[in-house]
Amino acid sequence: MSFAELGLIPELLQAVADAGYTEPTPIQRQAIPVVLAGGDVMGGAQTGTGKTASFTLPLLHRMAPYASTSTSPAKHPVRALILAPTRELAMQVQESVVTYSRHLPLRSTCIYGGVDMNAQIAELRRGIEIVVATPGRLLDHVQQKTINLGQVEFLVLDEADRMLDMGFIPDIRRILGLLPAKRQSLLFSATFSEEIKKLADTMLRAPQLIEVARRNTVSETISHLVHPVSSHVKRDLLADLLNAGADGLGQTLVFVATKFGCSRLARHLVKEGISADAIHGDKSQLERTEALEKFRNGTTRVLVATDVAARGLDIDDLPYVVNFELPSTPEDYVHRIGRTGRAGKQGAAVSLVAPEENQKLAAIEKLIKLKIPQQIVPGYGPETSSEDLRRFRNTHSRPKAAVAPDGFDFNRPYAANSDSSSSSKGKQAPQRRNPAVAVLLGGSGKLR
Repeated sequence: MSFAELGLIPELLQAVADAGYTEPTPIQRQAIPVVLAGGDVMGGAQTGTGKTASFTLPLLHRMAPYASTSTSPAKHPVRALILAPTRELAMQVQESVVTYSRHLPLRSTCIYGGVDMNAQIAELRRGIEIVVATPGRLLDHVQQKTINLGQVEFLVLDEADRMLDMGFIPDIRRILGLLPAKRQSLLFSATFSEEIKKLADTMLRAPQLIEVARRNTVSETISHLVHPVSSHVKRDLLADLLNAGADGLGQTLVFVATKFGCSRLARHLVKEGISADAIHGDKSQLERTEALEKFRNGTTRVLVATDVAARGLDIDDLPYVVNFELPSTPEDYVHRIGRTGRAGKQGAAVSLVAPEENQKLAAIEKLIKLKIPQQIVPGYGPETSSEDLRRFRNTHSRPKAAVAPDGFDFNRPYAANSDSSSSSKGKQAPQRRNPAVAVLLGGSGKLR
């Protein structure tokens, strides 16, 4: 099926072609016709499935009759409101709106916290049809009467499960009370808890449920591996996995539990000679944007992040996600590793699990219905102390080589996947890997 078969107007088809897309993804094939017909949607899709375009394209199609080149603000009232949980996700959605509306005289803007409101106010005053916003900053504008939501016809709530996790549901309910009752509403969520279902009942009318994957499942393009390790030597193990020459982990997103731990781990990696940066809630918007951009363009090899800061990160060809600490809820494991293995590409999720985290690991395995392979790295184990590691390093500067007759070296560390690592494009990745990578690769030479 092509985008033209979905019934989109020529201006949108041209924008899609300009962006280099040829065929719609499953969520796009299912959702776009429903939205075009004016129906409400409750969508469940894994990250990286093309979800944003599944609501952006049909909304732009339906708003096309309102497109105007007039300079009068009155000709550009807010007609579509898209809510996202974080600044990063809101900015990415706005980028998609701009990309797909390039051939339509429709105005859009993105409003979020952490920056001065004056520039946003000026933008809103000139007339904007499509507003992408985080809930808190939107309510700030409502309170200051700098935005009028009385003519909103289209509402999108993106990443509803993360809205719930971040405590935004009361704000969402306040916003719903400010919108016209007659509107088209779309809700998208990676998971559907009872609270999300209750929210859907209040904002959607006879919605069509669209799911392109079972709830709380992970992409089949992602391979999983657990390294049992003492919490005392986790930092050392991560640095060793990353700092292993040409065969080390490639571009990597590392998840930690706290903002303090995030900055501390990034500093440790830098001391170990690894290009790393941190992104968390206490960083300014400018700092977060710069850190993300450096990671995307390969200037920074490792980005250490908290769950809140990393939600919605869209990074092409990210080969590795590392759980330095397991998340407190198993659903967040699904969200975290969804940063890799996107759009059908291969990825790997590596978790460093201390004994006190075994209960969390069991909950994750139960949720995703998968027993994750475990591999102890030589010199590191669940009972290893800092002193044990020091003694091991004194006697083992490098693990003794164990080369099979076919030349396979079982003690070489991770090799960056040449098909998926943006930092190694055009280079052939080494073929010799350690047992941990052998588990990931399944002996096939490609990530399973």
